[in-house]
Amino acid sequence: MSASFLAAKKRSDATLAKLEADPSKFTMLTGDRPTGRLHLGHYFGSIKERVAMQNRGVNTNIIIADYQVITDRDTTEHIEDNVLNLVLDYMAAGIDPTKTMIFTHSAVPAENQLMLPFLSLVTEAELHRNPTVKSEMEASGHALTGLLLTYPVHQACDILFCKANVVPIGKDNLPHVEITRTIARRFNERFAKKNPVFPEPSAILSDAPEIPGLDGRKMSKSYGNSIMLGATAEETAKLIKKSPTDSERTITFDPINRPQVAALLTTAGLVTGRDPQEIADEIGAAGAGALKKYVTDSVNEFLAPHRERRAELAKDMDSIRDILHDGNKRANAIAEETLDEVRSAMGMKY
Repeated sequence: MSASFLAAKKRSDATLAKLEADPSKFTMLTGDRPTGRLHLGHYFGSIKERVAMQNRGVNTNIIIADYQVITDRDTTEHIEDNVLNLVLDYMAAGIDPTKTMIFTHSAVPAENQLMLPFLSLVTEAELHRNPTVKSEMEASGHALTGLLLTYPVHQACDILFCKANVVPIGKDNLPHVEITRTIARRFNERFAKKNPVFPEPSAILSDAPEIPGLDGRKMSKSYGNSIMLGATAEETAKLIKKSPTDSERTITFDPINRPQVAALLTTAGLVTGRDPQEIADEIGAAGAGALKKYVTDSVNEFLAPHRERRAELAKDMDSIRDILHDGNKRANAIAEETLDEVRSAMGMKY
């Protein structure tokens, strides 16, 4: 483990301890790109934690990063559908729009306007070094767009416009929070020495396990190996049934040598709260068919309440739109206030 990761982990633990002692002092921002539906990986990786933070009394904000869809894609074809489905899943999972502000990038002009001063605070070399930018570019097979290169700065705008001081993330996204801290620090040093405008946010490192997809690879929409939160029980059963296993009859939990079987056991463990090893021992010689049945039953039982709430909410899509419009309105008021402070600090109010 690198020294910078260990330092971030230490800061994360200290921040979490303070947050638990006094949640109301903390403002959190997280979000998702509306590139498709949310799956179990998203639920255990981030949504569950957001709901817990909201219910503790942290000031929680969720951005639907619609502009970031076009960092590496040529189309916005299903974007409206994806955005509305995100809101449905958030609410079905327990996000309460009266406590958590849900909003979209493209509807908050003042937030995006922070990009201009923020871009002046980072070098091209710093942007090129960001590992997410590198990996997204390689995955897309596209030339690097200006938007993808400046994506970490856009994320800094998302975090700092509402003065978020905590950002829950997986360790892959640590460089984003580091560059946001750098931008906040440089802005305050350059333009606002006497009255700092921005906090330096801390990452809260998620200890959520990496959830493998049903084929043992990373759970990803593009691999088609994910269990969607909004899928029906039948669709879920079908997906699990066709997931690959191996030729060994006896079920054992061995992530290195038997990744596909381990992926099914990990999924079952997460939704039941049991140890995957214990499930493997229980199924044993009954084989892959029994394992798949157990996984299907466990996942469907776990998701049943979510799906029921989701179906109920989906009956009134106008209300879902209203929630988004209300969140956008609140985000605009906050962004305009922050932009006003930024312009004052820079001596740009004429």
